[in-house]
Amino acid sequence: MMPGSSWDERISAFLLSPSQFLSCTTPEIFLSELLDELRDDKTNDNKKVVLLSALLEHPTVLCPTISAGEGTAQELISILNYTSQKSVSLKCHIMLAITNVLICTSCLASRTKVAEDYLDFLFKTIQDTNDNTGGLAFQPLRAMACDCLREMESCKPGLLSQKTEALYYLKQQETTVLHQSYCMLYTQSLKNALYLLTGEKDVDTLKLRSILCGNEGFVWKTNELSLSMLPFSMMTHAPQLPTVLDCRELKSILSLLLEDSYLMTPISQAALLRGLVDIVATVPAISPGIFKSQLLRLFGTAEVELMHATLLMKGTFTDSLFTAEDEHFLIKRLVGMAQHPLLKIHEKLFYMDCILHFPENRPISSSGEECLPVLVTPRLTLSLLPTVFNDSATMLCRLNLLCLAHLEADEEEEGKGLSYLFDHLMALLKIVDNKGGREMVVTSFRAIFIFLTHFNHMEKFTEKLVNSLCDLYSRHCRLAPNQINLADCIQECFEDSPWSVQLLKALQRCIVEKPPLQLTLQNLSWHLKILGRVAQEGQIAQRITICLLLNVLINSNLCERRNWQVGNAILAVCRNLLQHPTLNQMFIELADLLQYMAKHYEDTDIQEHARFYYTLLTNLSWEKLAGVLTIGPEGGQAKVRSLSSIVAESDGLTSCLTVQQTEECVLQLMKVHEQESQRAIISRGTLENGGGKDLFEVYQAQFETPGFASEITLNYNLTHTKVTDPRFDRVFTICLHFDLNDSHYAEVSDIYVPCLFKNRKPPQVSLKLKPYQPYPTNLRLSAIFTTEDGLSWHTQLPDVKISFPEIFLPIPLPLGASHEFKEVVFDRIWKATSSGEPSSSATSLYCFMTGSSTLADLIQMNFEGFLITESPDNVWKVLFFLPPLFHVLLMIRQAEDAVQVSIATDNWELLPHVNSYLQNITAPCNKTTT
Repeated sequence: MMPGSSWDERISAFLLSPSQFLSCTTPEIFLSELLDELRDDKTNDNKKVVLLSALLEHPTVLCPTISAGEGTAQELISILNYTSQKSVSLKCHIMLAITNVLICTSCLASRTKVAEDYLDFLFKTIQDTNDNTGGLAFQPLRAMACDCLREMESCKPGLLSQKTEALYYLKQQETTVLHQSYCMLYTQSLKNALYLLTGEKDVDTLKLRSILCGNEGFVWKTNELSLSMLPFSMMTHAPQLPTVLDCRELKSILSLLLEDSYLMTPISQAALLRGLVDIVATVPAISPGIFKSQLLRLFGTAEVELMHATLLMKGTFTDSLFTAEDEHFLIKRLVGMAQHPLLKIHEKLFYMDCILHFPENRPISSSGEECLPVLVTPRLTLSLLPTVFNDSATMLCRLNLLCLAHLEADEEEEGKGLSYLFDHLMALLKIVDNKGGREMVVTSFRAIFIFLTHFNHMEKFTEKLVNSLCDLYSRHCRLAPNQINLADCIQECFEDSPWSVQLLKALQRCIVEKPPLQLTLQNLSWHLKILGRVAQEGQIAQRITICLLLNVLINSNLCERRNWQVGNAILAVCRNLLQHPTLNQMFIELADLLQYMAKHYEDTDIQEHARFYYTLLTNLSWEKLAGVLTIGPEGGQAKVRSLSSIVAESDGLTSCLTVQQTEECVLQLMKVHEQESQRAIISRGTLENGGGKDLFEVYQAQFETPGFASEITLNYNLTHTKVTDPRFDRVFTICLHFDLNDSHYAEVSDIYVPCLFKNRKPPQVSLKLKPYQPYPTNLRLSAIFTTEDGLSWHTQLPDVKISFPEIFLPIPLPLGASHEFKEVVFDRIWKATSSGEPSSSATSLYCFMTGSSTLADLIQMNFEGFLITESPDNVWKVLFFLPPLFHVLLMIRQAEDAVQVSIATDNWELLPHVNSYLQNITAPCNKTTT
């Protein structure tokens, strides 16, 4: 394990972001260290449980291949076998981790040897019924084994299809609390086995009996059940067995399972009932009446899980199980539970949803649209009328349900109920008017939206709503965003509804009729939002809006105050007016407004945009104006409410609209050959002689100075890719932009290249990096450039990969330094590093076989620029400097049977990268050992 960090910290960091954590190591190294820690007898059980969480949460990250998963599972099985019998909880977690690895890495689907062995182990574990052998302490292991087998059966349906008789026998024998686990395992196996049988040809009673009496091995070659995780009732056509089968034995088994359900927890009962519903739906020879004895207790249950299973049962079997009386009783039961004072809010909402989607015996419509069941009448839901004392979620849910109930009701008979709902909306608006909080504001506008989605055709209500909302806005103009959002939502849902236009027109009239003294700067900002939205409606006359804005500018000091936000809001209104179909009718007024702003508004940006709008207005037709101002970022027409590229507030939209995006990558950076590249530049040059002082002390003093060796420069050629588009053969003014993937380097400045021609020598780009930590990294790279036709383009380039060796620098020694001095420097740094602080410094050993290549050739090829000295006794000393302030020292010795590389560094976190680097350069040699 890496010094200086605990396993708790490492696991937390890994779970938080596996990719970021593994940027400093590799999955193989981390997994190896994790397994070593799990094998360690000195590690306590709680810590091992924490370690296993890495394999439970991200098994495919640590085991990306089937072979890796197989090896990891085998190691975990070995650890499980050697774990003390007293560590029951730990053994359960290990079993769960093994199951997770086998399933997620496809070891189970591929039928690997370790998967077969582990399945045998699990089955042997559950055969110790009633704790006869292992005792009571062994019980959690059997429960976990049942859960693991059930999970494997779920992921590979039919795996236990030939074990049904054995599982049934074990279920019958078990008399402890684990009877529930055995029952669930058997039910799932039986359900999947019957489903597989539906896919076979010539199914007869003998084949059915072979399923029920199966007591053979595991079935690996089974057809995958694409919908095995869904109840059959949710499918369009549930597969069924022939009706001529003799199913008496199966019916007896199902009856016993139903009797066992009384002993289970509500969650397990619900799961069991769903499984049995699926089985009965598969076997038409068994009547759904087998569930009849369960209905009485299910109707009276207070458990959400059981009620959900009951409704699933009803939706599957309808009138073949539920009578009309049952249906009426059940819907009344749901209404009662939806308002039960002891239930939690989310439970009440569940029952409300059950009423809304109640599975009727004979539904009127099957189109999938939201349609209230016939049984849900206004009289039935009278007790569910919303009140202001309900919480927001309950209120909105009740309102939607009651609106649906009254939608098709007789107006004379049920008119009072509808009037009550409208009065409820008015009460909500009064609460908002009396300084209601943000939640009440949101709830009120959502309630109005729900009401209008059902009754926007009823003018007596819609007109009152418009008047009430305008009155509310006149006192609380901060509600402008809510008013605009409501109008937008209704317009999107009902394109033909005139209500949104009516509301916006009324709001416009409310604003323009306000006394001038009420138009404060703060209120004006909200009014301009409303007027900007009103200006988008072609059915609303806009001359009064322009007159208001011009009067405000003339009769106030807004122009002198240079308020950019207000000026920009006025320009936004003007931009929408330029696209209005009645532009010709208000041409003079709009021209006066823009000309006044261009001359008197004391903000240069606002003046320029007003002048530009004035130029467009006086030189382009309305059709051209609409085309210019509605061009979207992809070159097509934008939505009506999208911002234009020609507006002051759009800082980034202008470039977005004028810069085209290439369909493919057209440029790339290629690394310059090592001999041609000045691969590293040190910002302060080499050391200067200290005037007779100890040169090592001079080195230390300058080395500790900030910025001494802080930059690395790597050279690249900027070239074209294989894309053959002739438009990009000659590009100009190229701006290369780099984005970091981590925090190990300082931000990289943009690089500018004058031009790139396909038939000329590619320009060289010098990339300067300033490391905070000398780790390998990737830089995301994009470019903006101009083509000969004057268009600007944006393209994404392949990532720039900075490998670990590219960070190496030779140690900055004075020119002409002797070999003796280099060796002294090496020895002094080695000694300081070896005896340094353990939390920062570290030493290690790496060994490898030289193979056919000689050691001298390998050193010359890889370490020539960093070799300090070669001793007569075949000992090579290599020193890397890694900015900003780290060293890696190698002492290489030729032993009799292998080459030994002693490693020292003043940053222990570099060791994994050093190890990977040594493995890469010695790869042509024989197998390495560390």
